[in-house]
Amino acid sequence: MDSPVPEPAGSAPLPAVPRAPAWYARRLLWRALVWAVVLVAAYLAVEFLVGRVDWAAVGSALDLLPWPAGVLLVALLLVRQACSAAPMMFYLPGLRLVRSMQNDLTANLVATFAPTPSDLVIRVSMFRSWGLDPAMGLAASAINSVKFYVIRFGAPVVGLVLLAGQAVEPGLWWFGAASAAVSVAMVVTLVLIARADHLAAWVGRTAGRIGRRFSARVDPERWSQVVVETRAGTARGLRRGLLPSLAELLVMVLLDAVMMLVALRAVGVDAAQLPTLAVLGAVLVAYPVTSLPLFGLGVLDALLVGFWVGLAGPELEPAAIAGVLLWRVVTLGVTYLLGLGSLAWWRLDQRRGH
Repeated sequence: MDSPVPEPAGSAPLPAVPRAPAWYARRLLWRALVWAVVLVAAYLAVEFLVGRVDWAAVGSALDLLPWPAGVLLVALLLVRQACSAAPMMFYLPGLRLVRSMQNDLTANLVATFAPTPSDLVIRVSMFRSWGLDPAMGLAASAINSVKFYVIRFGAPVVGLVLLAGQAVEPGLWWFGAASAAVSVAMVVTLVLIARADHLAAWVGRTAGRIGRRFSARVDPERWSQVVVETRAGTARGLRRGLLPSLAELLVMVLLDAVMMLVALRAVGVDAAQLPTLAVLGAVLVAYPVTSLPLFGLGVLDALLVGFWVGLAGPELEPAAIAGVLLWRVVTLGVTYLLGLGSLAWWRLDQRRGH
Protein backbone atom coordinates (compact mmCIF):
# COMPACT_ATOMS: atom_id res chain seq x y z
CA MET A 1 0.00 0.00 0.00
CA ASP A 2 1.25 3.51 -0.79
CA SER A 3 -0.32 4.93 2.36
CA PRO A 4 -0.69 3.03 5.64
CA VAL A 5 -3.39 5.41 6.88
CA PRO A 6 -6.99 5.72 5.64
CA GLU A 7 -8.24 9.09 4.47
CA PRO A 8 -9.63 11.22 7.32
CA ALA A 9 -13.39 11.24 7.46
CA GLY A 10 -13.92 14.74 8.85
CA SER A 11 -15.59 17.64 7.14
CA ALA A 12 -12.39 18.90 5.47
CA PRO A 13 -12.28 18.61 1.68
CA LEU A 14 -10.76 15.43 0.35
CA PRO A 15 -7.36 15.75 -1.32
CA ALA A 16 -7.24 15.07 -5.03
CA VAL A 17 -6.04 11.63 -6.03
CA PRO A 18 -2.72 12.08 -7.88
CA ARG A 19 -2.47 10.78 -11.40
CA ALA A 20 0.38 8.30 -11.48
CA PRO A 21 0.31 5.98 -14.51
CA ALA A 22 3.34 3.96 -13.41
CA TRP A 23 1.94 3.52 -9.91
CA TYR A 24 -1.44 2.53 -11.33
CA ALA A 25 0.16 0.05 -13.73
CA ARG A 26 2.03 -1.62 -10.87
CA ARG A 27 -1.17 -2.02 -8.90
CA LEU A 28 -3.00 -3.28 -11.97
CA LEU A 29 -0.30 -5.92 -12.43
CA TRP A 30 -0.55 -6.80 -8.75
CA ARG A 31 -4.34 -7.21 -9.08
CA ALA A 32 -3.85 -9.51 -12.08
CA LEU A 33 -1.38 -11.61 -10.08
CA VAL A 34 -3.85 -11.82 -7.19
CA TRP A 35 -6.53 -13.04 -9.60
CA ALA A 36 -4.15 -15.68 -10.97
CA VAL A 37 -3.21 -16.86 -7.48
CA VAL A 38 -6.87 -16.99 -6.41
CA LEU A 39 -7.85 -19.07 -9.43
CA VAL A 40 -4.94 -21.49 -8.93
CA ALA A 41 -5.73 -21.71 -5.21
CA ALA A 42 -9.38 -22.39 -6.02
CA TYR A 43 -8.41 -25.25 -8.32
CA LEU A 44 -5.94 -26.72 -5.81
CA ALA A 45 -8.44 -26.39 -2.96
CA VAL A 46 -11.05 -28.35 -4.90
CA GLU A 47 -8.48 -30.99 -5.90
CA PHE A 48 -7.11 -31.34 -2.36
CA LEU A 49 -10.33 -31.17 -0.33
CA VAL A 50 -12.78 -32.73 -2.77
CA GLY A 51 -10.62 -34.83 -5.09
CA ARG A 52 -11.30 -35.70 -8.71
CA VAL A 53 -14.58 -34.21 -9.87
CA ASP A 54 -16.98 -35.89 -12.28
CA TRP A 55 -17.76 -32.75 -14.27
CA ALA A 56 -20.16 -34.60 -16.57
CA ALA A 57 -22.28 -35.49 -13.53
CA VAL A 58 -22.04 -31.88 -12.33
CA GLY A 59 -23.34 -30.72 -15.72
CA SER A 60 -26.20 -33.19 -15.54
CA ALA A 61 -27.18 -31.80 -12.14
CA LEU A 62 -27.17 -28.25 -13.53
CA ASP A 63 -29.42 -29.40 -16.37
CA LEU A 64 -32.10 -30.03 -13.72
CA LEU A 65 -32.24 -26.32 -12.84
CA PRO A 66 -35.83 -24.99 -13.13
CA TRP A 67 -36.10 -21.36 -14.28
CA PRO A 68 -38.24 -20.28 -11.29
CA ALA A 69 -35.29 -21.16 -9.04
CA GLY A 70 -33.10 -18.76 -10.99
CA VAL A 71 -35.68 -15.99 -10.61
CA LEU A 72 -35.92 -16.68 -6.87
CA LEU A 73 -32.14 -16.58 -6.47
CA VAL A 74 -31.90 -13.21 -8.21
CA ALA A 75 -34.77 -11.85 -6.08
CA LEU A 76 -33.02 -13.03 -2.91
CA LEU A 77 -29.79 -11.44 -4.14
CA LEU A 78 -31.53 -8.08 -4.57
CA VAL A 79 -32.88 -8.24 -1.01
CA ARG A 80 -29.41 -9.24 0.15
CA GLN A 81 -27.87 -6.21 -1.55
CA ALA A 82 -30.50 -3.95 -0.01
CA CYS A 83 -29.61 -5.26 3.46
CA SER A 84 -25.92 -4.69 2.70
CA ALA A 85 -26.43 -1.08 1.62
CA ALA A 86 -29.16 0.00 4.07
CA PRO A 87 -26.87 0.70 7.09
CA MET A 88 -25.11 3.47 5.13
CA MET A 89 -28.24 5.59 5.44
CA PHE A 90 -27.74 5.88 9.22
CA TYR A 91 -24.47 7.78 8.71
CA LEU A 92 -25.02 9.78 5.53
CA PRO A 93 -28.04 12.14 5.69
CA GLY A 94 -29.88 12.38 2.39
CA LEU A 95 -28.74 9.01 1.06
CA ARG A 96 -31.61 6.91 -0.27
CA LEU A 97 -31.64 3.12 -0.38
CA VAL A 98 -31.51 2.82 -4.18
CA ARG A 99 -28.52 5.15 -4.38
CA SER A 100 -26.81 3.38 -1.49
CA MET A 101 -27.21 0.08 -3.36
CA GLN A 102 -25.96 1.72 -6.55
CA ASN A 103 -22.88 3.05 -4.75
CA ASP A 104 -22.20 -0.27 -3.03
CA LEU A 105 -22.56 -2.39 -6.16
CA THR A 106 -20.42 -0.07 -8.28
CA ALA A 107 -17.65 0.16 -5.67
CA ASN A 108 -17.66 -3.63 -5.29
CA LEU A 109 -17.27 -4.06 -9.06
CA VAL A 110 -14.45 -1.52 -9.29
CA ALA A 111 -12.65 -2.92 -6.22
CA THR A 112 -12.67 -6.38 -7.81
CA PHE A 113 -11.29 -5.44 -11.21
CA ALA A 114 -9.26 -2.26 -10.61
CA PRO A 115 -6.50 -1.39 -8.13
CA THR A 116 -7.12 0.50 -4.89
CA PRO A 117 -8.10 3.34 -4.44
CA SER A 118 -10.29 3.17 -7.56
CA ASP A 119 -13.26 2.04 -5.49
CA LEU A 120 -12.88 5.03 -3.15
CA VAL A 121 -12.60 7.39 -6.11
CA ILE A 122 -15.86 6.12 -7.61
CA ARG A 123 -17.61 6.33 -4.23
CA VAL A 124 -16.48 9.94 -3.78
CA SER A 125 -17.52 10.85 -7.33
CA MET A 126 -20.98 9.39 -6.80
CA PHE A 127 -21.49 11.11 -3.45
CA ARG A 128 -20.46 14.47 -4.91
CA SER A 129 -22.72 14.06 -7.94
CA TRP A 130 -25.67 13.48 -5.61
CA GLY A 131 -24.88 16.55 -3.52
CA LEU A 132 -23.77 14.49 -0.50
CA ASP A 133 -20.71 15.07 1.70
CA PRO A 134 -18.03 12.72 0.28
CA ALA A 135 -16.02 12.67 3.52
CA MET A 136 -19.12 11.60 5.43
CA GLY A 137 -19.78 9.05 2.71
CA LEU A 138 -16.35 7.46 3.08
CA ALA A 139 -16.74 7.43 6.85
CA ALA A 140 -20.12 5.71 6.44
CA SER A 141 -18.54 3.13 4.12
CA ALA A 142 -15.76 2.45 6.61
CA ILE A 143 -18.16 2.00 9.54
CA ASN A 144 -20.36 -0.26 7.43
CA SER A 145 -17.35 -2.42 6.55
CA VAL A 146 -16.41 -2.81 10.21
CA LYS A 147 -19.96 -3.84 11.06
CA PHE A 148 -19.93 -6.39 8.26
CA TYR A 149 -16.84 -7.94 9.83
CA VAL A 150 -18.64 -8.04 13.18
CA ILE A 151 -21.34 -10.18 11.58
CA ARG A 152 -18.91 -12.11 9.37
CA PHE A 153 -16.98 -13.35 12.40
CA GLY A 154 -20.09 -13.79 14.52
CA ALA A 155 -21.79 -16.02 11.93
CA PRO A 156 -19.98 -19.25 13.00
CA VAL A 157 -21.68 -19.08 16.40
CA VAL A 158 -25.11 -19.16 14.75
CA GLY A 159 -23.88 -21.88 12.39
CA LEU A 160 -22.69 -24.11 15.22
CA VAL A 161 -26.06 -23.78 16.95
CA LEU A 162 -27.74 -24.95 13.74
CA LEU A 163 -25.29 -27.86 13.45
CA ALA A 164 -25.82 -28.98 17.05
CA GLY A 165 -27.54 -32.17 15.87
CA GLN A 166 -24.67 -33.11 13.53
CA ALA A 167 -21.31 -34.70 14.27
CA VAL A 168 -19.12 -31.59 14.50
CA GLU A 169 -15.35 -31.75 14.87
CA PRO A 170 -14.07 -30.25 18.17
CA GLY A 171 -11.86 -27.91 16.17
CA LEU A 172 -14.93 -26.19 14.76
CA TRP A 173 -16.05 -25.25 18.27
CA TRP A 174 -12.66 -23.65 18.92
CA PHE A 175 -12.91 -21.88 15.57
CA GLY A 176 -16.37 -20.60 16.51
CA ALA A 177 -15.09 -19.34 19.87
CA ALA A 178 -12.17 -17.52 18.23
CA SER A 179 -14.47 -15.96 15.62
CA ALA A 180 -16.90 -14.85 18.33
CA ALA A 181 -14.04 -13.22 20.24
CA VAL A 182 -13.06 -11.23 17.14
CA SER A 183 -16.68 -10.18 16.61
CA VAL A 184 -17.11 -9.06 20.23
CA ALA A 185 -13.84 -7.11 20.10
CA MET A 186 -15.10 -5.23 17.03
CA VAL A 187 -18.42 -4.41 18.71
CA VAL A 188 -16.58 -3.07 21.77
CA THR A 189 -14.42 -0.97 19.45
CA LEU A 190 -17.48 0.54 17.77
CA VAL A 191 -19.10 1.30 21.14
CA LEU A 192 -15.91 3.00 22.39
CA ILE A 193 -15.67 5.10 19.24
CA ALA A 194 -19.30 6.17 19.61
CA ARG A 195 -19.04 7.15 23.28
CA ALA A 196 -16.39 9.91 23.36
CA ASP A 197 -13.53 11.55 21.48
CA HIS A 198 -10.87 10.44 23.96
CA LEU A 199 -12.00 6.81 23.65
CA ALA A 200 -12.01 7.09 19.86
CA ALA A 201 -8.50 8.55 20.04
CA TRP A 202 -7.37 5.66 22.25
CA VAL A 203 -8.79 3.11 19.79
CA GLY A 204 -7.00 4.75 16.86
CA ARG A 205 -3.72 5.10 18.74
CA THR A 206 -3.82 1.48 19.93
CA ALA A 207 -4.56 0.21 16.42
CA GLY A 208 -1.73 2.38 15.10
CA ARG A 209 0.74 0.96 17.62
CA ILE A 210 -0.21 -2.55 16.58
CA GLY A 211 0.12 -1.59 12.92
CA ARG A 212 3.53 -0.02 13.60
CA ARG A 213 4.86 -3.47 14.50
CA PHE A 214 4.26 -4.50 10.89
CA SER A 215 5.17 -1.24 9.13
CA ALA A 216 7.43 1.56 10.35
CA ARG A 217 5.44 4.03 8.23
CA VAL A 218 2.37 3.71 10.46
CA ASP A 219 1.85 6.82 12.60
CA PRO A 220 -0.27 6.00 15.70
CA GLU A 221 -1.08 9.67 16.31
CA ARG A 222 -2.31 10.06 12.75
CA TRP A 223 -4.50 6.99 13.13
CA SER A 224 -5.84 8.47 16.37
CA GLN A 225 -6.74 11.69 14.55
CA VAL A 226 -8.46 9.81 11.71
CA VAL A 227 -10.66 7.81 14.11
CA VAL A 228 -11.64 10.96 16.03
CA GLU A 229 -12.54 12.72 12.77
CA THR A 230 -14.54 9.68 11.66
CA ARG A 231 -16.42 9.74 14.96
CA ALA A 232 -17.19 13.44 14.51
CA GLY A 233 -19.05 12.68 11.31
CA THR A 234 -20.78 9.46 12.32
CA ALA A 235 -21.28 9.56 16.12
CA ARG A 236 -25.04 10.18 15.96
CA GLY A 237 -25.51 7.41 13.42
CA LEU A 238 -23.35 5.04 15.44
CA ARG A 239 -25.43 5.55 18.57
CA ARG A 240 -28.79 5.43 16.81
CA GLY A 241 -28.06 2.82 14.16
CA LEU A 242 -25.70 0.30 15.75
CA LEU A 243 -28.22 -2.42 16.55
CA PRO A 244 -30.57 -1.90 13.54
CA SER A 245 -27.68 -1.92 11.09
CA LEU A 246 -26.14 -5.03 12.66
CA ALA A 247 -29.55 -6.72 12.33
CA GLU A 248 -29.72 -5.75 8.64
CA LEU A 249 -26.25 -7.15 8.02
CA LEU A 250 -27.15 -10.35 9.88
CA VAL A 251 -30.14 -10.78 7.55
CA MET A 252 -27.76 -10.25 4.62
CA VAL A 253 -25.49 -13.08 5.79
CA LEU A 254 -28.46 -15.36 6.46
CA LEU A 255 -29.66 -14.67 2.91
CA ASP A 256 -26.30 -15.84 1.58
CA ALA A 257 -26.93 -19.14 3.36
CA VAL A 258 -30.55 -19.29 2.17
CA MET A 259 -29.41 -18.74 -1.43
CA MET A 260 -27.06 -21.70 -1.06
CA LEU A 261 -29.99 -23.79 0.18
CA VAL A 262 -32.13 -22.74 -2.79
CA ALA A 263 -29.27 -23.50 -5.21
CA LEU A 264 -28.76 -26.99 -3.78
CA ARG A 265 -32.47 -27.79 -3.83
CA ALA A 266 -32.70 -26.47 -7.41
CA VAL A 267 -30.10 -28.98 -8.65
CA GLY A 268 -31.81 -31.92 -6.98
CA VAL A 269 -30.31 -32.14 -3.48
CA ASP A 270 -33.35 -32.80 -1.30
CA ALA A 271 -33.77 -32.61 2.47
CA ALA A 272 -33.46 -36.37 2.83
CA GLN A 273 -29.95 -36.23 1.38
CA LEU A 274 -28.85 -33.02 3.08
CA PRO A 275 -30.98 -31.48 5.87
CA THR A 276 -31.72 -27.77 5.73
CA LEU A 277 -29.89 -27.05 8.99
CA ALA A 278 -26.78 -28.83 7.69
CA VAL A 279 -26.73 -26.51 4.68
CA LEU A 280 -27.37 -23.28 6.55
CA GLY A 281 -25.12 -24.18 9.47
CA ALA A 282 -22.16 -25.12 7.28
CA VAL A 283 -22.33 -21.88 5.28
CA LEU A 284 -22.45 -19.79 8.46
CA VAL A 285 -19.61 -21.67 10.17
CA ALA A 286 -17.39 -21.19 7.11
CA TYR A 287 -18.48 -17.59 6.52
CA PRO A 288 -15.24 -15.93 7.78
CA VAL A 289 -13.53 -17.56 4.78
CA THR A 290 -15.43 -15.08 2.59
CA SER A 291 -12.92 -12.45 3.71
CA LEU A 292 -10.49 -14.03 1.21
CA PRO A 293 -10.37 -12.59 -2.34
CA LEU A 294 -13.45 -13.14 -4.50
CA PHE A 295 -15.53 -14.06 -1.46
CA GLY A 296 -13.34 -17.07 -0.66
CA LEU A 297 -13.65 -18.54 -4.16
CA GLY A 298 -12.39 -22.12 -4.23
CA VAL A 299 -11.50 -22.43 -0.55
CA LEU A 300 -15.03 -21.85 0.77
CA ASP A 301 -16.52 -23.99 -2.01
CA ALA A 302 -14.21 -26.92 -1.31
CA LEU A 303 -14.77 -26.73 2.46
CA LEU A 304 -18.54 -26.79 2.05
CA VAL A 305 -18.59 -29.60 -0.51
CA GLY A 306 -16.18 -31.64 1.60
CA PHE A 307 -18.32 -31.19 4.71
CA TRP A 308 -21.56 -32.12 2.97
CA VAL A 309 -20.05 -35.12 1.20
CA GLY A 310 -18.74 -36.27 4.58
CA LEU A 311 -22.28 -36.12 5.94
CA ALA A 312 -24.21 -37.60 3.02
CA GLY A 313 -21.69 -39.77 1.17
CA PRO A 314 -19.69 -39.46 -2.08
CA GLU A 315 -22.78 -39.86 -4.28
CA LEU A 316 -23.78 -36.32 -3.26
CA GLU A 317 -20.59 -34.74 -4.64
CA PRO A 318 -21.67 -33.86 -8.24
CA ALA A 319 -24.95 -32.28 -7.14
CA ALA A 320 -23.25 -30.44 -4.26
CA ILE A 321 -20.66 -28.98 -6.63
CA ALA A 322 -23.40 -28.01 -9.08
CA GLY A 323 -25.29 -26.22 -6.30
CA VAL A 324 -22.19 -24.34 -5.17
CA LEU A 325 -21.41 -23.35 -8.77
CA LEU A 326 -24.94 -22.02 -9.20
CA TRP A 327 -24.58 -20.07 -5.95
CA ARG A 328 -21.31 -18.58 -7.22
CA VAL A 329 -22.85 -17.57 -10.54
CA VAL A 330 -25.52 -15.63 -8.67
CA THR A 331 -23.50 -14.18 -5.76
CA LEU A 332 -20.49 -13.22 -7.89
CA GLY A 333 -21.56 -13.12 -11.54
CA VAL A 334 -24.97 -11.49 -11.14
CA THR A 335 -23.58 -9.11 -8.51
CA TYR A 336 -20.93 -7.92 -10.95
CA LEU A 337 -23.56 -7.49 -13.66
CA LEU A 338 -25.63 -5.41 -11.25
CA GLY A 339 -22.52 -3.36 -10.48
CA LEU A 340 -21.91 -2.80 -14.19
CA GLY A 341 -25.52 -1.75 -14.66
CA SER A 342 -25.28 0.60 -11.64
CA LEU A 343 -22.15 2.22 -13.04
CA ALA A 344 -23.72 2.65 -16.49
CA TRP A 345 -26.89 4.09 -14.92
CA TRP A 346 -24.89 6.63 -12.91
CA ARG A 347 -22.81 7.71 -15.93
CA LEU A 348 -25.98 8.10 -18.00
CA ASP A 349 -27.46 10.25 -15.24
CA GLN A 350 -24.33 12.43 -15.30
CA ARG A 351 -24.59 12.95 -19.04
CA ARG A 352 -28.22 13.96 -18.69
CA GLY A 353 -27.28 16.49 -16.04
CA HIS A 354 -29.01 14.78 -13.14
